[in-house]
Amino acid sequence: MTPVTIIQGQGPVILGQPHSGTYVPESIFETLNETGRQLLDTDWHIPRLYDGLLADATIVRANFSRYVIDANRPPDGASLYPGQNSTDLVPAYTFDGQPIWRSAPTDHEVADRMDAFHRPYHAALSAEIDRIKALHGCAVVYDCHSIRSEIPFLFDRRLPDLNVGDNNGTTCAPALTRAVADICASTSRYTHVVNGRFKGGWTTRQYGRPADGVHAIQMELAQRCYLTSEMPPFDYSITRADKFRSLLQTILTAVSRTAQLSL
Repeated sequence: MTPVTIIQGQGPVILGQPHSGTYVPESIFETLNETGRQLLDTDWHIPRLYDGLLADATIVRANFSRYVIDANRPPDGASLYPGQNSTDLVPAYTFDGQPIWRSAPTDHEVADRMDAFHRPYHAALSAEIDRIKALHGCAVVYDCHSIRSEIPFLFDRRLPDLNVGDNNGTTCAPALTRAVADICASTSRYTHVVNGRFKGGWTTRQYGRPADGVHAIQMELAQRCYLTSEMPPFDYSITRADKFRSLLQTILTAVSRTAQLSL
């Protein structure tokens, strides 16, 4: 399997999908323990959830599991949230703090995974940013994520439904964040927060350079909004998802319109 799927559109928005992949090479799968083999921390069904919501969007999708290597972590392994529980470039634990390896990868193996998976994903994303910026004079990376709603190891209480992150206003124009937040606030069905527990991962922080015409914003969704259950087998709920997709489509349309009119 190729490490990255690229679907090229002609609009200003790029949908990054770094955590929805489930591919694990057999040699790596054999070193995971029974907990790790469940791939519990996958951003389940994100490609299906976003499919067709924004015409002419570009999609850059990692096909590999974040347990192989996390495409949304910096190559040097530095923590994105110092002082808070988080997971590493190659996670050692689940989001619940449970070990995932029978045999943890060596430094050499991590370096091999960097070359085989992490770098190709970011090379693809960088190339698409350059292409879209050449077409429009700007590009917007909308980083698509989801997570279980209650994970005491990572955060207190229940997570809001929609978690918008621009690293405290540094990774995109204020007009973009405002457009997204205003739509989130307009619905009584779902809760939201801006720059709460999730302020944007490495992708958002690495590429978001508003002064250079590249804007990045992260959307972390609570999986209860579109899954039947946040436990295995993490089935997709058509009923829940269809309602949620309508809101997401409104958000993405506003992002695209803002990019074309205001950036």
